[in-house]
Amino acid sequence: MSAKFGPAGNSDSFSKRYKSSLDAPGWIAELGLDCYEYQCGKGVHVGTDTARKLGQRAEQAGIALSVHAPYFINLANPDPDALQKTIGYITAACEVADAMGAGRIVIHSGALMKRTRREALDIALKSLKAVMAACDEGGYGHIALCPETMGKINQLGDLDEVLELCTLDERLVPCIDFGHLYARSLGADDGQEAYCRMLDRVEGVLGPERASRFHSHFSHIQFTPNGGEKCHRTFADDDGYGPQWAPLAGEVARRGWSPTFICESAGTQAEDAAEMQRIYQSCLA
Repeated sequence: MSAKFGPAGNSDSFSKRYKSSLDAPGWIAELGLDCYEYQCGKGVHVGTDTARKLGQRAEQAGIALSVHAPYFINLANPDPDALQKTIGYITAACEVADAMGAGRIVIHSGALMKRTRREALDIALKSLKAVMAACDEGGYGHIALCPETMGKINQLGDLDEVLELCTLDERLVPCIDFGHLYARSLGADDGQEAYCRMLDRVEGVLGPERASRFHSHFSHIQFTPNGGEKCHRTFADDDGYGPQWAPLAGEVARRGWSPTFICESAGTQAEDAAEMQRIYQSCLA
């Protein structure tokens, strides 16, 4: 098996040609890509009938699907009412994912809310247990939840925090956003040595089998010295934005791992995913 590549949502070039995301799987397949992350970041606003149609077209085109749950999920909020809202957001995303045949849902880890990182993580662990119980009750235990590494320094979700969340259950898969880790480390988490360290850490915590199929977001990121992530950029931006893709592609190829890479470039995500795939395949040769 080899890595999969595809876009998060629809590129600007797609939106100029098509009006419906139902056309996305065929278009993505034409580019030679093999996965697609449907975006519900601003809320789950797609009906189950549309989701089923998208899933059918994706299956016909050989496109693996994932769903990004609403951005405003905060597993680290201790308020019981907030937890119920979080459960509602995630189970709604599960319903759509189930209709599509999507196997993974990406969820944000949360914000510190003036707590220590340890305090916030302990709350998030309890919240995630409650979320998984609700998913099981709803019949969604077959869908993998993917806690995401976050890009702002004051957010919960560095690599170790996400990996600890994933130790709760075998079906949890880390969403390692290398752009976010690059931004929150102010550019330090980049290059061959850093990638080896990070992937070794994933394998050490989760074991080789689960580590080898991690979920991932990748894009170039602009960051600020105090806050971390500022905005996503594109591969065409020539102002030195990182992180570098080629060393990561080479390391994943060397290990024989089969992660899913979703490109989150700002408007050129499908085109940049194709470039990521090209570089990765050159590393397999």
